[in-house]
Amino acid sequence: MNLLAADIIERFYSFLWPMLRVSALLMTAPLFSQNAVNVRIRVLLGLSLTWLIYPLQDWPRLDPTSAAGLLEVLNQVFIGASMGLLLQVVVAAIVVAGQSISASMGLSMANMIDPNVGNVPVLAQLLLVMSSLIFVGSGGHAMLMGLVLQSFEVLPIGQGVLDQDHWGRLITWSAMMFVGAVLIALPVMVTMLFINVGLGVVTKAAPSLNIFAVGFPAMVLAGLIILVLSMDSVGGRMEWLWMQSFMMLRDWAGPG
Repeated sequence: MNLLAADIIERFYSFLWPMLRVSALLMTAPLFSQNAVNVRIRVLLGLSLTWLIYPLQDWPRLDPTSAAGLLEVLNQVFIGASMGLLLQVVVAAIVVAGQSISASMGLSMANMIDPNVGNVPVLAQLLLVMSSLIFVGSGGHAMLMGLVLQSFEVLPIGQGVLDQDHWGRLITWSAMMFVGAVLIALPVMVTMLFINVGLGVVTKAAPSLNIFAVGFPAMVLAGLIILVLSMDSVGGRMEWLWMQSFMMLRDWAGPG
């Protein structure tokens, strides 16, 4: 009986290591980290994924209550959370793009409360829904699970913590939040800039014209038309951002 209990404890310790990384990833990864996916679903999903991954690797025998085990617990949490944060940069870029488009169109006040990302403009909500559909439609969830399995091979458990090179590449990749936002919002922002210049010329030529009564509806209508016409390119840039994030995640999880 004592031998059986010891064997169960040993298997639990070995099962704990992949579950820590997978659970930390589900806490930060796009779609899986949303409040719509409650804690029960997230725990069941983490257990299911860990159960599928567990027979594919040889896991170390580490005591999580020891000093080395506690360090490894933190390391696994950092690895899983960092993998999710690498993908969250794309979500942040889309939110910034939606805010920039809304500001250029004069819709900054048209905000709504999103429990996932906070108080964001309505156009940012539209772009987030599009990006989620592109993420799922392009098989992003499946690629993410494949990269998680690959990470256990290139970043094995119990063989060193994340070094400075990994953290440096994570910080460098965060600049894509602004680059991606510019790429998505550029068509609408440039068009609205020319419209504002034209409205300024009209106001200078006819000072009695009420610019708020004429200019605001014109900017909103023109911005929506340009946004509809540029949806094809916006969707292509979103897909490109997701592919770049997966490539970055694969390189980041590789040898430093």
